[in-house]
Amino acid sequence: MMTRAAGPSDADVVGRLLQDFNDEFDTAGPDAQTFARRFRTLLDRDDVLVLLAEDDGDQREAVGLAFLTLRPTPYYDGLLAQLEELYVRPDLRDQGIGTALLLESIRIASERGTCEVHINVDEVDTDTRRFYERHGFTNIQPGADYRMLCYLREL
Repeated sequence: MMTRAAGPSDADVVGRLLQDFNDEFDTAGPDAQTFARRFRTLLDRDDVLVLLAEDDGDQREAVGLAFLTLRPTPYYDGLLAQLEELYVRPDLRDQGIGTALLLESIRIASERGTCEVHINVDEVDTDTRRFYERHGFTNIQPGADYRMLCYLREL
């Protein structure tokens, strides 16, 4: 398994993987073609990072992705990264692919000047929460004894 940064020519693959992710968890969203169209633009930006995990075979099939956005913040001299999505095909989970994507994402984000990474996880998704906690993420701010929450509002 190898990871690599996706470019605009990978937009169709990224769109398909993101739709597969949404379909698996019964999440509403655009179809793969709409995702692909949007990623053709997004993947050309310096503040967007998508990594693909690919098998080592001749086909080099993409089997997972990590999608991060980077933004300025007044809390650091560097950037804040938001891990928007991390997805590995269900039949290939528990083989270290998600870990490889996460760690490589953090490494690249750090090279780009990122000082902190945020991840939103559904409270009921205990497996995913344990995965991120194993990698040093917490939902309790240092020095506090209460959980951080993420709120959203669609416009």
